Amino acid sequence: MSELKLASADFTFPLLEHDKVLDLIAALDLDGIDIGLFEGRSHLWPSREFENITRSADTLRTKLADRGLAPADVFLQLDPDFVPYAINQPDATRRGAARDKFLRTLEYASRLGSPHVTTLPGVYFEGVESAADSWQRSQEELAWRVEQSQRHGITFSVEAHVGSLAPDPREAERMVCGVPGLSLTLDYTHFTRIGLPDSQIEPLIRFASHFHVRGAREGRLQAGFKDNTIDYSRVLTAMHKNGYGGYLGIEYVWIDWEHCNESDNLSETILFRDFLRSQMRK
Repeated sequence: MSELKLASADFTFPLLEHDKVLDLIAALDLDGIDIGLFEGRSHLWPSREFENITRSADTLRTKLADRGLAPADVFLQLDPDFVPYAINQPDATRRGAARDKFLRTLEYASRLGSPHVTTLPGVYFEGVESAADSWQRSQEELAWRVEQSQRHGITFSVEAHVGSLAPDPREAERMVCGVPGLSLTLDYTHFTRIGLPDSQIEPLIRFASHFHVRGAREGRLQAGFKDNTIDYSRVLTAMHKNGYGGYLGIEYVWIDWEHCNESDNLSETILFRDFLRSQMRK
């Protein structure tokens, strides 16, 4: 099995200073890093990084290069709650603000040297408009983002997730098939949490351009390696069959949501790193 590149997210270790996070990920002997631009809840906030994109992106690029790390993905979220600035907000002013920040993200990612940008796909605005209208606006906004990303030579994807308008594999496939050029940052754990077997998630691999790895089980979005029920050996085999060539981003998070502050993120990252490498050597 060919060896894929491994990354870790900088937002896996939120209690460390960012420079020390970079040191730690380099010390873990990983190939790349997923950068989180999460307003209000990560080291790097869009509002701060975008004050001077040239300076902030160039500074981070140098820090990564000095540590032998490649930028694998830039993940944009404009609010700790994914509803206020969802890409398909009915409020045109907020929707316009989200577009502006996305364009700035592309500029930032381009200067950083990241080949990939991820956002969230939007939500249903129940009680405000019909589900069909929420869906259609999301499709339109995603198509616009694909077009803008292509101008920068950047691959754009969305993460289908708990609480989004694509909370299961069927809707995730419908979403990506409706927008030419759109891909997925695929994270099995959102579907494992609701009790779906790997076999129902696996068809999405053909749409993936980035991939998140962590432990999960039914009822738990994030779980330790020993409690994990996702067959990542099977995942790697399916990736090989589908010609997947992106990163495997080990993405433990530490936030007070979905019991995600109950893991030893460093140990779990190491366990998955070693497991994935052992499987890829077979």
